[in-house]
Amino acid sequence: MKILIATDTYPKQLNGVSRVLEKTIKELSVRGHEVKLLSVDDFRYFPWPGYHEIRIAVFPGSRLARIVDDFSPDTIHIMTEGPIGISMRRYCKKRSLRYTTSWLSRLSEYVSLRYKIPVSWLHRLLVDFHQSAAQTMVTTTSMEAEARNLGISRIVRWRRGVELDKFHPVETEIFSGLPRPIMLNVGRIAVEKSLDRFLSINTPGTKVVVGDGPQLNTLKKEFPEVIYLGIKEGKALTECYAGADVFVFPSLTDTFGLVNLEALACGLPIAAYPVTGPRDIIGDAPVGAMDEDLGVAIQKALTFKSEDCIARARTFCWDLATEDFLENLVPVNVEHPLLAEY
Repeated sequence: MKILIATDTYPKQLNGVSRVLEKTIKELSVRGHEVKLLSVDDFRYFPWPGYHEIRIAVFPGSRLARIVDDFSPDTIHIMTEGPIGISMRRYCKKRSLRYTTSWLSRLSEYVSLRYKIPVSWLHRLLVDFHQSAAQTMVTTTSMEAEARNLGISRIVRWRRGVELDKFHPVETEIFSGLPRPIMLNVGRIAVEKSLDRFLSINTPGTKVVVGDGPQLNTLKKEFPEVIYLGIKEGKALTECYAGADVFVFPSLTDTFGLVNLEALACGLPIAAYPVTGPRDIIGDAPVGAMDEDLGVAIQKALTFKSEDCIARARTFCWDLATEDFLENLVPVNVEHPLLAEY
């Protein structure tokens, strides 16, 4: 099957969407499917002012149409609601092609937070974007409920997984000599991640932040006592997880948070606010604590056992997640004979 996936991210971008795409495309290829990723790298773009990690495609419409025509996909999936996603949607509607979409981030809240646009206006645009899709994929029960409340009606689930071959307990002395507990955060360092809520907590131990982003220099000035390690990948990242005592996830806007699964897989309990993402990942398992007081959540999370965290992580499987994705796809034409066998 020829699968086209359109996204406003790019393969090496450090965010959850890019990482989900990387793993999903790998799994699809193993199953014998031909995947074409249409990303920002395929177009002229400019960096978003004040947030250079985000690239905005410039008038992708005509080039996008040529690429899609040349590939002639059996099924089309739109991952994001940016210029590429909008152009892909327009292409499909103009040709009366069916397609699926994903609602993977709270883009409305992010834009509202940065540019003071009423979130209700942005929600209307979001609903309009997804309502014409054959199906919209969301990651969790909580996101499904939110989508339906907004008015997005054709909702299906697309679960997530964790790479257990990469993320697992290892012996490390990376944080030896530092005051315990080691409280770790990994991810993009941006205002929507609410890292200041974590770093301002007055609690014994050492706070460690792994990652990069537009808010890094501001946080370094405001919280100079915190250890900032920059971007870590591979074994170095696994050692950060395995060497810490608790993973602190202060975001109020993430729809999931793959880093939570990576932490659990390394035996690290989670401390978070009781919001979408942590609530769905932790569930009723004794692997994390959620509280409106993040300091309380941290202290409670420190009492959980590593083996329980690892067991919980193993319930999130990329094989099942890929099967979800395949089952949710639709043929571009109503009378299309393909996909029936999938």
